[in-house]
Amino acid sequence: MNSAKRREIFACLKSANPNPTTELEYRSPFELLIAVILSAQATDKSVNLATRKLFPQANTPDKILALGEAGLTECIQSIGLYKTKARNILATCQLLMQQQHSEVPRTRELLEQLPGVGRKTANVILNTAFGEPTIAVDTHIFRVANRTGLAPGKNVLEVELKLLKVVPKEFRQNAHHWLILHGRYVCKARKPECSACKINHLCEFKDKNI
Repeated sequence: MNSAKRREIFACLKSANPNPTTELEYRSPFELLIAVILSAQATDKSVNLATRKLFPQANTPDKILALGEAGLTECIQSIGLYKTKARNILATCQLLMQQQHSEVPRTRELLEQLPGVGRKTANVILNTAFGEPTIAVDTHIFRVANRTGLAPGKNVLEVELKLLKVVPKEFRQNAHHWLILHGRYVCKARKPECSACKINHLCEFKDKNI
């Protein structure tokens, strides 16, 4: 795919949704961190249902630690892998209090030292909470990047690095959200809605569902 076509793809996505953002509900970098940790192998909708119960009770590291594993588990047990996520969240809160003055760090290196935080989660925090032009590649972005020809790659890191290279600078800040939303609601895994796709004329997918 040439650079002109890539630019037009993002121009179309921007035109349809000028100010995209995450569908996770949060009011602080810490709340976003907890929500993203909970979102692994879970839908944003299910995470929001859990955090609507959790955050009014505890939305800082010390308050979550005060809940303890039992109290935290009660709030998040509707989410998959909740036991592991509860342990990771409690360990993360402990580290934030001990090493970061209860503040969410602003570097990938420090974020990835937190239990339950990998490269994708770190990228989400850097992009959404702190305005860094990073791109967190999840299953939706991986699919869209490969299917459309935008940034083909064999694994998520390869796709991420390619996207950072080929996405025009003016679109890089919001590219993450545009691609996730496009993959979630239009370029779906089993049956892409090509006839309703705003970038259908630019997409290089050979088996379009029209």
